[in-house]
Amino acid sequence: VMTMIVFTIFFGNLAEVPSDGVPYPIFTYTALLPWQLFSKALQDAARSLVANRHMITKVYFPRLVLPLASIMAGLVDFAIALVVLVGLMIYYQTPLRWSMLSLPLFLLMTLITALGVGLWFAALNVLYRDIAYVMPFLAQFWMFITPIVYPASMVPERWRMLYYLNPMTGVVEGFRWAMLGTVPTLPINMILLSVGVSLVVLVSGLFYFRFMERLFADMV
Repeated sequence: VMTMIVFTIFFGNLAEVPSDGVPYPIFTYTALLPWQLFSKALQDAARSLVANRHMITKVYFPRLVLPLASIMAGLVDFAIALVVLVGLMIYYQTPLRWSMLSLPLFLLMTLITALGVGLWFAALNVLYRDIAYVMPFLAQFWMFITPIVYPASMVPERWRMLYYLNPMTGVVEGFRWAMLGTVPTLPINMILLSVGVSLVVLVSGLFYFRFMERLFADMV
């Protein structure tokens, strides 16, 4: 909520960033819902193997459990934040929509993206311990190339296809479409591209993680 307030003051009031016809507080808070779940999951997953090295060296179990558990742990906070969003929508007299029923799809996209990227960084963090210290800065940079404080429509047309390669772009715009109806129809091309990139990252992350898994006990 504090992040939403800060963004509203600086980007909504001072910079007067457009918000697709909805009040800026719920415009940015809707985007922060999947983003904060993704950001926390990504950083927790990256640290999961090193943080649980005592378990890895003593007990055999599928190492994939650790980053997966780190990612799923954020769902409780997400559920609470979703309740807050519905409260804000009622306060700002934003109508509830049938498209909200599609929210689990975009939530799944968030988790798939977080798991795919998280597997890469979890394995890399075993090799290069400085990765964990870089993650907050990476997350901050990633946030500003994702349409959190601004709509994706602000991106120049010639750059949009490249911009849509960021899988969180489709997730955030999908959340806004489902909750707020910021665009009349679902941006299907953006969503499909985001899903495709997310799946590529997930599959490659799984392969790399499994390739490195046999070395984890010796290296953590």
